[in-house]
Amino acid sequence: MTDAITSSGEDLPFPAGFTWGAATAAYQIEGAATAGGRGPSVWDTFSHTPGKVRGGDTGDIACDSYHRYVEDADLIKSLGLSAYRFSISWPRILPSGEGGKGAVNQAGLDYYKRLLDALAERGIRPSVTLFHWDTPQALQDKGGWASRDTALRFAEYVSVVGEALGDRVPTWVTLNEPHVVAHNGHRIGVHAPGLTDDAVAAAVTHHLLLGHGLAAGALRAVTPAGTEVGITLSLTPVRLDSDAPEDLQHAARVTDASFNGLFLDPLLYGRYPAHALPEVLPPAGLIRDGDLAAISAPLDFLGVNYYRPVHLRRGDPARLLLGEAPALPGLDGVVQFDPAELEHTNMGWLIDPEGLYELLLRLSKDAPGLPLYITENGCGAEDYFGTDGVVNDLERIKYLHQHLRAAARAVNDGANLAGYFVWSLLDNFEWAWGYQKRFGIVYVDFATQNRTPKASAGFYAGVARANAVPPLPAEWPV
Repeated sequence: MTDAITSSGEDLPFPAGFTWGAATAAYQIEGAATAGGRGPSVWDTFSHTPGKVRGGDTGDIACDSYHRYVEDADLIKSLGLSAYRFSISWPRILPSGEGGKGAVNQAGLDYYKRLLDALAERGIRPSVTLFHWDTPQALQDKGGWASRDTALRFAEYVSVVGEALGDRVPTWVTLNEPHVVAHNGHRIGVHAPGLTDDAVAAAVTHHLLLGHGLAAGALRAVTPAGTEVGITLSLTPVRLDSDAPEDLQHAARVTDASFNGLFLDPLLYGRYPAHALPEVLPPAGLIRDGDLAAISAPLDFLGVNYYRPVHLRRGDPARLLLGEAPALPGLDGVVQFDPAELEHTNMGWLIDPEGLYELLLRLSKDAPGLPLYITENGCGAEDYFGTDGVVNDLERIKYLHQHLRAAARAVNDGANLAGYFVWSLLDNFEWAWGYQKRFGIVYVDFATQNRTPKASAGFYAGVARANAVPPLPAEWPV
């Protein structure tokens, strides 16, 4: 199948030294939920609550990567990728969420040391995310991220991990997608911990950003010089027709500020955006002296997770989609819509690679000189087993092809893009969707844990080897 994707014409190259990687997250792949002294997280609680996850699925076993990490490292090596982004489970290191004498779970640290050593033996550079949504349940019981204390406990945990693993990790991501944690988990309740409170979500937003700032400082205090520290945001461009009237231009500014600026502005400029909806802004009384200075300390890079844009037009009801479901009062007569000419993934998410192109150029303009990494990009797609045993996933190949071409064009037009991590290495526990949607370039049979690289894995490996993406074929295979 991958041969059919290649055609004559102009390849679009990436810069020399460009990072090619794959990404995963601890709760989605590790399993071993109670092994090695790990404590429960909010996702253990949420997934075990009836009706919260489709099919009643949980991450108790997931891809069993806790036991199969060597096999997964071999898969990454076989694809010729140079980097692996994975996350550390906070409750596997500090089961209670808090440090102090006797609190550190050495078995958890030892597991990640073994994983990092396996990657090093294969020449694979680790990019380690410190928080990918698995807040220790013990901290949630005390208020979770709605409490300022959780930001302090997060920095404490990060210091423990940095001291133990800093000699093995050149690149750290403090938080993954704080918008999703605040919005999906605390405003609309479709993710753990399943709350539906605007005021709580606004407090969570500030404390997550504060946690990032404190964690970045803690890392830099205990890791070697030259260690890179950044954050990963879920970002989406807001799209309008070029001749949109002024009221829609205003709606676009408000939507962009409420979704993107809510996190970009504090990180890059040390302030919250003036145009954001009041429902999403942390109240002034929550922001203490020094908070925004800590949050806006210089980044070594910015991670960009891109899946889809937001398109606006006049319509009814007047609500904006900022996440998985409509939740915020919008602007009168403005609604999100999906243009008829654009396709969707099997998650129902709009496919619009031009949004990635625009986003990369915008970020390079807003933060000149700051290296960007696409830390997640991929899609849920249907997989078909051929008679030859190949797992065919043409929809995913088309999606990756289109977005990689967009990324290459952005680089050519001045974007400061340093690397790309496909989401995801493995089919996994897809949060509230359970195991019903597959994002992996490697097929996982969850009954046997057998792993089978899909056709998309071969395509992606070819792009990484060539450091270039081929042109759009004249005709896609069916």
